[in-house]
Amino acid sequence: MKPVAAYADVLRIEEHGWPTNLPSSTYDAIRQGAAIDPDAPALSFFMSADKLGETEVWNYRDLLRRITQTANAFHELGLRKDDVIAFVLPNLPETHFTIWGGEATAIVAAFNPLLEARTLAALLTAAGAKALVTLAPFPGVDLWSRLQPELAGIDSLQHIVQVNLADRVQGPAKEMARQAQQGEVKKLHGDGGVQAGLPAHVAVHDFWTIVDRQEGDRLCSDRQIVAEDVSSLFCTGGTTGLPKIAMRQHGAEVANAWSATAFLGDIIGPGKTLFCGLPLFHVNGVIVTGLVPFSKGAHVVLGTPQGYRGDGVVAGFWEIVEHFKINFFSGVPTLYAGLLLTPVGAHDISSLEYGLCGAAPMPVEMFRKFQEVTGLQILEGYGLTEAICVSSINPSQGERRIGSIGLRLPGQAMKAVMLDDEGHYSRDCAVDEVGLLAISGPNLFCGYLSAEHNEGLWLDCGDGRRWLNTGDLGRQDADGYFWLTGRKKELIIRGGHNIDPATIEEVLHQHPDVQLAAAIGRPDAYAGELPVAYVQLKQGSRTTEEELAEFARARIGERAAQPKFIRLIDRIPLTTVGKLFKPALKKREIKDAIADALWNAEIEFVEVSVVEEPGQGTRIGVDLTNAEDEDRARVVIGNFSYPFSIRTTKNL
Repeated sequence: MKPVAAYADVLRIEEHGWPTNLPSSTYDAIRQGAAIDPDAPALSFFMSADKLGETEVWNYRDLLRRITQTANAFHELGLRKDDVIAFVLPNLPETHFTIWGGEATAIVAAFNPLLEARTLAALLTAAGAKALVTLAPFPGVDLWSRLQPELAGIDSLQHIVQVNLADRVQGPAKEMARQAQQGEVKKLHGDGGVQAGLPAHVAVHDFWTIVDRQEGDRLCSDRQIVAEDVSSLFCTGGTTGLPKIAMRQHGAEVANAWSATAFLGDIIGPGKTLFCGLPLFHVNGVIVTGLVPFSKGAHVVLGTPQGYRGDGVVAGFWEIVEHFKINFFSGVPTLYAGLLLTPVGAHDISSLEYGLCGAAPMPVEMFRKFQEVTGLQILEGYGLTEAICVSSINPSQGERRIGSIGLRLPGQAMKAVMLDDEGHYSRDCAVDEVGLLAISGPNLFCGYLSAEHNEGLWLDCGDGRRWLNTGDLGRQDADGYFWLTGRKKELIIRGGHNIDPATIEEVLHQHPDVQLAAAIGRPDAYAGELPVAYVQLKQGSRTTEEELAEFARARIGERAAQPKFIRLIDRIPLTTVGKLFKPALKKREIKDAIADALWNAEIEFVEVSVVEEPGQGTRIGVDLTNAEDEDRARVVIGNFSYPFSIRTTKNL
């Protein structure tokens, strides 16, 4: 299948109509992929970047068998179609087995193991988790010790399935690892073991003990999964202290995988190898380097439990590419920034074809420099948890427009629309006119778990279709390419992590001296954005920025959401109806970030301006003191994801 090269190719694919023979479930999609060549490598895993020679490999026959056994193990525990199996795990083979085996049995809920324990407990309670798959106690790993004290308060929980990291140790060190693990259990819970630290009604199981005893050639449940069955729950930005929980269906996940493969063509398929370094609690890791390749018979390399954050992964990335002959990987701008600091050296990276970049806009200068240094083609894209994962990508075989999020995928409609003052659809936008991005298609999720979060979620555009209000602002050019110009929903995106400003604001409002608090994203050349909070104190208060920062750190469950800076301000700007007016604060941070970057580069300038241009969004203007600094200034400012112009003010 040829990849999409232009918008006309998207339309041509759609002329054939929606496929009538798509699998009804993610399990069937993987089973179809496994049938292409059961002996082909499907999943490889290495624990450490300095031990690539100890990589474990599962072919497609083994992968499907392990997924089936895991599904049967969950069924044996009494888990059924509408039950929730949550996992709080790093990137491990068991994580994939849990995701796809869990979806074949019940509903899988993915949660970030880096969250604070009380936040995880609140999410598990909100999801109604009946089973939890997580790590067993292990020396040097604090996940269980953090989480265990909170589990007694989760009324729905009946089963804990523990993945033992000692099982991943190979060779003579395996027995030593098992003894160390048992010692950790005794240190935490005494002779009573893990069960002693849990309520009597919560049963504890070892993952491989319950999986290995299962049949692997069929689903013992005889379940007939239909496309409308809920398959998974994933967190996304919310309007309260906890993230929203998005409900996704089997048919929607399969539809998005089909759309992505129809767009990418033979980039992903038999004989192709993809590297997965993004976390498997995030939709990109699960879909782009999970369901998509598994459904097409490609090979996925899973690198270390911490993925790209693992010791030596970024530093040794080119060696990993050479060793496994990686063809494709997916990352966020911060990853590409890190790889730019890692020389390719003598490594043979000729196997690399494409890198997918999403989660946040990639700075133009970083884009240019990366392709110049590595020769790798980067495909910028756009996606949402609510639309399963991918909605648009720059074409691999056509024009890749730097700064654009590309062409929409076949089978899902996408457009910019204008809303009236009450938030209702008014009309479609003209070419290059900025409006709210809306998406429609079989890849849409079915709503948030909490009904209150669904208000204003869907748009009626008068065509009988269901349109998702993405909350993002953008435009579509004459050739079908989409361009993001802002985020109406005001999420802060830090290194690919979605941070709801309310998570920060609600905590700061708990401080007795705080009158108003407004959290925004500060542009950052490495992380994309950093959370910054502006605070207006009550009259007479003497609280300091440092005291407020400590207050916030102690109460914000997600480390990434803890504000990088807290700025005291006399008066936070408000709209005429009394709402926080964040654009004024955002402009201030953009200006300050650009100025700091120029100062750090020792580039003299007269002024940095930030303006909103109709139809184009935010634009930076810089007046330099010396013309000879212009080239260096372009490099510095190009590391931020804003269009800009430079002029020189002559010395008098």
